[in-house]
Amino acid sequence: MRIAMIGSGYVGLVSGACFSDFGHVVTCVDKIPAKIEALRHGEIPIFEPGLKALVASNAQAGRLSFSTDLKAAVADAEAVFIAVGTPARRGDGHADLSYVYQAAREIALAMTGYTVVVTKSTVPVGTGDEVERIMREARPDADFAVVSNPEFLREGAAIADFKRPDRIVIGTEDARARAVMEELYRPLYLNAAPLLFTSRRTSELTKYAANAFLATKITFINEMADLCEQVGANVQEVARGIGLDNRIGPKFLHAGPGYGGSCFPKDTLALMKTAQEYDAPLRLVETVVAVNDKRKRAMARKVIAACGGSVRGKTIAVLGLTFKPNTDDMREAPSIAIITALQDAGARIRAYDPEGADNARLVLDDVDYASDAYGCIAGAHALAVVTEWDEFRALDLDRVRQALREPVIVDLRNIYRAEDMEALGFTYVSVGRAARDPMPEVVRIAAE
Repeated sequence: MRIAMIGSGYVGLVSGACFSDFGHVVTCVDKIPAKIEALRHGEIPIFEPGLKALVASNAQAGRLSFSTDLKAAVADAEAVFIAVGTPARRGDGHADLSYVYQAAREIALAMTGYTVVVTKSTVPVGTGDEVERIMREARPDADFAVVSNPEFLREGAAIADFKRPDRIVIGTEDARARAVMEELYRPLYLNAAPLLFTSRRTSELTKYAANAFLATKITFINEMADLCEQVGANVQEVARGIGLDNRIGPKFLHAGPGYGGSCFPKDTLALMKTAQEYDAPLRLVETVVAVNDKRKRAMARKVIAACGGSVRGKTIAVLGLTFKPNTDDMREAPSIAIITALQDAGARIRAYDPEGADNARLVLDDVDYASDAYGCIAGAHALAVVTEWDEFRALDLDRVRQALREPVIVDLRNIYRAEDMEALGFTYVSVGRAARDPMPEVVRIAAE
């Protein structure tokens, strides 16, 4: 089938490349000529493992192309995907749908013959209805259907998620549109990927509900981590103990500095706003958002406490800047709030990230960027591990000990074992794992 992918950002580029790898003919469209020219030369604007090779192989095979000409791409397409950004709107937190609606108008004017228009962008409930209204107003004579097909891609594992999905949610009650969507995803039948057909509004809400639930799991285990530190429990063992219950599951139960990225922060906020508009407030989600916002700066206070209560004039080495490993995405990364709070407390920051330094420079000021982990650590008064890149898991800890001015490590991702670090002479602070048993002496004697 012939597909036009409107928007060549993260979702559009990954989806377009994967669809072309299935054998479909895909044209990725973007309004930025420099981006399209770079893509034509094999330059990928984002870091995503395996994406560069996937784009190159399908472009060479003639199944994947890039263009600024929306009209031509849409005219030839049987399915047109809207994969433009829906950032949080400044001032009120609602999703900014201006790019979606602009794309809808342009698509309507360019369509020829029956066309399935698919919203791949994350959009609030009812957006599909408005897209259809805009398109019918622009082209009363057009023959088309508007379908919701939200993406569930994890940055750093997006290609695997697209090709081996847990589920594919498709919102349509139009028989012709359903047949087109089934044909688009037919290559996944071998993987037995379930196609869940729902109403359009149900599909739109499913995306937000999924992200809000995962954000809630993260926030829950982070609050359990705080309690573990106070009572002398181990949050990793608590997480394993509850995660083995198949009603709960082990994923997203890793305590840390809070969630960030392009989805959870803006999607939880947009869901809150939608719920308030419909007079059905989501108190749980509101609390998740509030707790997560506070947690990031609380992690800076953990670093300050490990340094004896003050970081003024001290150099803090920060390993990891992106919101998660295997991406260069700095959107809402916990490192931003942590570093800013440390700077406010008088610290000098030296940082290293395998892929995120260029994007970090756009959002962080007065940071000294190192070219490798050991260069970042050299002479620092303390080391904070903020993002759990694989290369940080196997550092030469003797070398780290010698390089630090003071042997202080604050591990906000729990990538090391406390007993190992203490044996090496580090002052080691982690998340949700008390260094010593704080059980009151009288209680301990009674227990014995």
